Amino acid sequence: MLFVLSAVAYLDRVNISVAGVQIRAEYGIDQVHLGWIFSAFLIGYALFQVPAGWLATRLGPRRVLTFAILWWGVFTALTALVSPSMGNIVLLLVIVRVALGAGESVVYPAGNQFIARWIPAEERGKANGWIFAGVGAGSGIAPPLVTWVIATAGWRASFYACAVLGLAIGLCWYWLARDRPEDHPGVDAGELAHIRAGLPPTDERTPTPWRAILTSGNVWALFATYFAFGYVVWLFFSWFFIYLAEARHLDLKSSAFFAMLPFIGMTICCLLGGVLNDRLAKAKGLYWGRCGLSIVSFVLTAAFLFAGPTVDNTVLAVTTLTGGAGAIYLSQSGFWSVTADIAGAHTGVVSGFMNMGCQTGGAITASLTPWIAVNYGWTAAFGVAAVLVLAGAVVWAFVDPTRPLVPEPIVESVELLT
Repeated sequence: MLFVLSAVAYLDRVNISVAGVQIRAEYGIDQVHLGWIFSAFLIGYALFQVPAGWLATRLGPRRVLTFAILWWGVFTALTALVSPSMGNIVLLLVIVRVALGAGESVVYPAGNQFIARWIPAEERGKANGWIFAGVGAGSGIAPPLVTWVIATAGWRASFYACAVLGLAIGLCWYWLARDRPEDHPGVDAGELAHIRAGLPPTDERTPTPWRAILTSGNVWALFATYFAFGYVVWLFFSWFFIYLAEARHLDLKSSAFFAMLPFIGMTICCLLGGVLNDRLAKAKGLYWGRCGLSIVSFVLTAAFLFAGPTVDNTVLAVTTLTGGAGAIYLSQSGFWSVTADIAGAHTGVVSGFMNMGCQTGGAITASLTPWIAVNYGWTAAFGVAAVLVLAGAVVWAFVDPTRPLVPEPIVESVELLT
């Protein structure tokens, strides 16, 4: 279900990129202002990451995710209800997209809180691999599906369809999910014993250790590396479809086909990365499973991003850039596994803080990429992403997944509150 939720969440994010050409034409806005609208979603998404994680810890991922899914279904539909006759189109779309981002901010912090309660440490790489494979699946489905709906019924219909799908999935999640394995009627005694044996002892009643989180080198390193990750992946989510149409001069159908390929690469490599993560962690230790794999992933990504835009042949260029999109997703399960490893009961909060870095990087690339492309070309736009991801590889070397956060003493927390 978390795989499906992840796919629907990214379908609801990427649909505006596919519809971007029609939106620009109808509203008469340029590429830079469209970039502001793309960034608006990520600003709302980034700002609410930590509150979302805190709510998932306190109220449970089942209820929090259900409410969030219903929320973002409504605001997906509202995106299409903005009319040119209203005036201040860019401002209205920015407000709607900020609200949509706030609703979707819950998905992965709550999902990782769920992982921390349900999945033994030795299986978290594969579990996170499946969840984030939904990113590639949803993003890959978006170009052909949204293109077909646009061609059949117009761009607004694509948003209504995504909204209805999201609402249906939200109701299914609430019916099927439970916050803890002991609450689920389908979990027998043997499975429950297996789960409990693989979970470290935690107490979610303890106050959130804000000082430990905000002074942790691990947490800030994860924030920085996920910033680089977000900058790269949102270049694909926000601009790749438009890059194919405007820089490679492909028509709508060809753009939709080629735009699928990076997301197929993401899906495959996310699953592969999860398996490699667990196997390396078991054979060589957590550092090599979580961090070593991520370093290799980032270096490969940089190589593909440097090479892809310089290739004249469109098929070869897309194939090369697909390699970059896939390579960076080899690291995805590492990020979320490390947060569960070090944060325990407070996984939702730490995951939210880390993910805030990713979405900040995404918000910057959504607005900065068109400016770089207009002034310096698309090769430079991809080159900036490659440099950032190389810097992220260096930072990954300093992450220690075996060093847990040290919670603040309860007495000190009471004194601070007083």
